[in-house]
Amino acid sequence: MPVRLSCFCALTAVAAIACPAAAQEAEGLKVSGSMRLRYEAISGQARTGFDRKDDLVNLRTQVMAEYNAKPFRFVVEVFDSRVWGDDPGTPVTTGEVNALEPVQAFVAADLGAIFGKGSKASLQAGRFMLNLGSRRLVAADDYRNTTNGYTGLRADVAVPGGMKGTFVYTLPQVRLPDDPASLRDAEVELDRESFDLVLWGGYVSKSWAAKGAASPVMAEVGFFHLGERDAPGRPTRDRSLDTISGRIIAEPKPGQFDYEVEAIYQWGDVSSSLLANAARLPVSATFFHADAGYSFGGGWKPRLSVEFDRASGDGRGRSFGRFDTLFGMRRADLAPAGLYNAIARTNVVTPGVRLEVTPSKRLDAFVTYRGLWLADRRDAFSSTGVRDASGQSGSFAGQQFDARLRYWLIPDRLRFEADAVLLMKGRFLRDAPNAPAGRTTRYGSVNLSVSF
Repeated sequence: MPVRLSCFCALTAVAAIACPAAAQEAEGLKVSGSMRLRYEAISGQARTGFDRKDDLVNLRTQVMAEYNAKPFRFVVEVFDSRVWGDDPGTPVTTGEVNALEPVQAFVAADLGAIFGKGSKASLQAGRFMLNLGSRRLVAADDYRNTTNGYTGLRADVAVPGGMKGTFVYTLPQVRLPDDPASLRDAEVELDRESFDLVLWGGYVSKSWAAKGAASPVMAEVGFFHLGERDAPGRPTRDRSLDTISGRIIAEPKPGQFDYEVEAIYQWGDVSSSLLANAARLPVSATFFHADAGYSFGGGWKPRLSVEFDRASGDGRGRSFGRFDTLFGMRRADLAPAGLYNAIARTNVVTPGVRLEVTPSKRLDAFVTYRGLWLADRRDAFSSTGVRDASGQSGSFAGQQFDARLRYWLIPDRLRFEADAVLLMKGRFLRDAPNAPAGRTTRYGSVNLSVSF
């Protein structure tokens, strides 16, 4: 059955490509989507508990139908995410597999200028994806083979003077099934949303033209509350987290300096383990990001920037200090997910340098270098699972080189992407008691995406 369903999605995509878009839009209906085929391979795996050398084939199919009947808009989008070539030591999770899932099924209404002349407002209800603020806390991850879905309400407001706000009350979708056997068979089961996992909050931002600057400056403040509790058969860490953030950014422009600074503080409490009677621990965690760059003129439009990220880890104090990125993305800032998935926004200190180029509308690329340290040497490093509770393995995790190249083989229809990572392990990733063997990690992926 799963194979037939995947074939059906593929045939739907081909049929939609052949169907004239103008005819669809004339009746208020628009059908769009994409299919992405990825082959990825890794050697010298940095994470604990998995094959040292591995490869995997991923396929993600998306089909979206949108009906526009102003002021209302109705959207349904189905994701079908599967993998092939795995074995028991391959890290296959709900980050890779989620078969035939209606991630989006919502109605949106344009409320017009209900807050006065020049204002705009909209309301959205149902199942949807979210990309909010810097996407470091709430995002629909794109590099990963599956995405994050949310069920609930979203409100957007904009008023004259550059002031905007986005507010949500959602039940994040728990991807199912999540047991290894069902995942490897790509069994179909509807994702679960309930009041056992709740996320609410939002952002308010203000843009203005800074004196002497070619692009406007935007300042933003945000707050989110995450509430989590055990469900029957699903023990959790019972997180109750409040997260407040502040950000200021000037977007890149040719011949101009740009920058972004974001600071996040997190507090609340979590259970010390998954046991029902586990002690509660107070939370105090932090995250900080800063980058500054310059965009040069010329045909390749190069941009050179320096970056710094720090996410706290858990030490020996009475409070729990490991930063929780909630539902944030990682690829844009840190490194790919997939088989690599070693660097996340937790217990990490990483300065870096990035060079981006855009030679044409069809071609873009970047390369980054990052040094990697632990924020707390007694906690597990980032998302590797490697830990030395004594702290005697030091705090230097290594050096990471990361590169990506994308090229539209057929503009807006067929795109090729290649990603490569080289992690030169430092003392911690070599000497910690449970560190996988080897001095380097090599990761690469090739991707082919068709859009319609």
